[in-house]
Amino acid sequence: MAEQSGRLALNRTTFVKLVVVACVMFGFGYALVPVYRQVCEVLGINVLTQKDGTVERPANTQVDLSRTVTVELDGNAQGPWRFRPTQRSIDVHPGEMATVVYEVVNTQARTVKAQAIPSYAPQSAMPHFKKVECFCFKEQVLKPNEARQMPVVFFIDPALPREVKNITLSYTFFEVGGAVASQ
Repeated sequence: MAEQSGRLALNRTTFVKLVVVACVMFGFGYALVPVYRQVCEVLGINVLTQKDGTVERPANTQVDLSRTVTVELDGNAQGPWRFRPTQRSIDVHPGEMATVVYEVVNTQARTVKAQAIPSYAPQSAMPHFKKVECFCFKEQVLKPNEARQMPVVFFIDPALPREVKNITLSYTFFEVGGAVASQ
């Protein structure tokens, strides 16, 4: 009887410890989202509101006609829509202003709020890829079954290393949580 009572007490202690560990793990997981956002904001990576929205059109940029850079375009959809560039690639001279267009179609019968996050390959090209206008600078609200063409106006800094001949510009378009105001 004493042995059974000891096991019961040990089982209760183990159960309480497991519940505490589970609660701590849940709290840690819940706290990761704001911590992640703060770390990304401080480091300037994976930021939802892009900082390069302040880039102004260059007034007197020298276009380097001696070389051409191919910008390959890619679009990834994480949500209830179709998202793609209207062209696969564009050839530009460093310093030359260029415009590309991405198309998104909301396939849902509800309004959705979304955000696009850019990524670049090779990574060394990122500081030389200057966006003047981009749909990624702010969240997009798409009405039910709405189709929209969204431009990206950019130039490539002539200081781009000469060995870089191709740049891949890829956007991941995903739904942002939160209430969407009815329109």
